[in-house]
Amino acid sequence: MKKLILFALCASLSLGMSAAKKTTKKKNSKQPVEVVDTVSVDVFSYHFGRANSNGLKNYLAQRMGIDTTFVVDFLKGFEQAELTEADKREKARLAGIEIRQQVEEQVYPGASKQVNDSTDILNKALFVQGFREGFTGENATISMDSTQKIVKKQMEYYHKVNMEKKYGANRIAGEEFLKANAKKDSVKVTPSGLQYKVLTMGTGELPKKEDKVKVNYEGHLIDGTEFDSSYKRNKPVTFPVGQVIAGWTEALCMMPVGSKWMLYVPQELAYKDREQAKIPPFSCLIFTVELLGIDNEGPKN
Repeated sequence: MKKLILFALCASLSLGMSAAKKTTKKKNSKQPVEVVDTVSVDVFSYHFGRANSNGLKNYLAQRMGIDTTFVVDFLKGFEQAELTEADKREKARLAGIEIRQQVEEQVYPGASKQVNDSTDILNKALFVQGFREGFTGENATISMDSTQKIVKKQMEYYHKVNMEKKYGANRIAGEEFLKANAKKDSVKVTPSGLQYKVLTMGTGELPKKEDKVKVNYEGHLIDGTEFDSSYKRNKPVTFPVGQVIAGWTEALCMMPVGSKWMLYVPQELAYKDREQAKIPPFSCLIFTVELLGIDNEGPKN
């Protein structure tokens, strides 16, 4: 209602200012002053109030969810000066109905989808009971902080289960690939599980984790799908050694400037269960990385 009133008032003031400007202009040009019909303040007050009621029925129906066929009941409240104790209790009861509807129609379905987006495994009755008692403090055998920790830990478990169900095949395929790849004579394996093959061994300085380096690279999935290439963009990239995936950080700290290596990065040293652009979760990644230089003063890209 305040917005409606302010809008109407601003419109009236704008009209008034516009009329005033027109009148001034006509006066300065020695034209006859326009005579505007006016009404009494009382008549104006009534019609100003009436104008501000425009759209109220839609507001009540759409924003407040009120059945506007009950106009008589609405007017009883409108004419009432203040809330009685009974009114306050009724207002609280109606709020309870509204919140329960939100729990049933929005909160619970949203929570279920977070746990599992295809199967409802939550106990709805106990969810609603927990919601109620969390609000009232009834049967509070543990703190809300402890409840939050239980939920966080269980959500992490469900996330792990769901990701394994959806993308576990990527993890298994990557493990089998790395197992076979490690047997190749030209491939070296570090204690972390990172595998690499030296294509060119440079003779320059070794980067440190705090350095920025300039590289060219291309990346593939183990099935040969290319997901990125600075070569194709014809634009090397510059970035801090310590702010990339763990497999890259480890490799770059072993590569003298001028080196070009093949990296075979286990999913644990890459993006793990995160999906990254064209890279599915649990993907083992293959990179060709060419270390062009240490560029601590250069641009990031």
